[in-house]
Amino acid sequence: MNGQSLDWARTALVLIDLQNSNVKRELAPYSAEQTVGSCVLLAQEMRSRGAMVVYVRVLLNELPTPLADAPMRPPGAAAPPYDASELAEMAGVEATDIVVTKRQWGAFYGTELDQLLRRRRIDTLVLGGIATNFGVESTARAAFDRNYTLVFAEDAMTSMEAEAHHFTCKHIFPKMGRVRSTRAIIDMLQAGTGDA
Repeated sequence: MNGQSLDWARTALVLIDLQNSNVKRELAPYSAEQTVGSCVLLAQEMRSRGAMVVYVRVLLNELPTPLADAPMRPPGAAAPPYDASELAEMAGVEATDIVVTKRQWGAFYGTELDQLLRRRRIDTLVLGGIATNFGVESTARAAFDRNYTLVFAEDAMTSMEAEAHHFTCKHIFPKMGRVRSTRAIIDMLQAGTGDA
């Protein structure tokens, strides 16, 4: 793969935690509507080539609750609503997509994701989702450790604070892969071995 194209036959789109609990949050720098809209565009582009699209969701009730200074869910907090872990309707999941369920921040640990990718000879991941510096970054670090080539869809991810998103996209992701806009990634896909 060169710097200006993606081999869509070896590339999978992995979208993290586009679920009801996250799309209802106040998010920055991009709103849930903007972020999910960009994810949907990427998914449509991948599907149009028969490429792999993976949606990852987290079971909130099964997330670990470590002793921490600022836990995501404090001890004794009410359980999330029954549908909080369901993928949001606006995410546009289709029957041909793969859904992976996780119980950690990252999408690799304790899931079938790596096996699903390797069986399809996938070596490149395009990542997006909510939140940049939690689920997306955790997944990216695990993918980097497994030697996947990474492309980050900067405007197809967001966080609870713009500063956290910007820090990760400026200082972490460029050391692991390429950070691009949704439009640039679509252009890369179109310049690859699929449709020109």
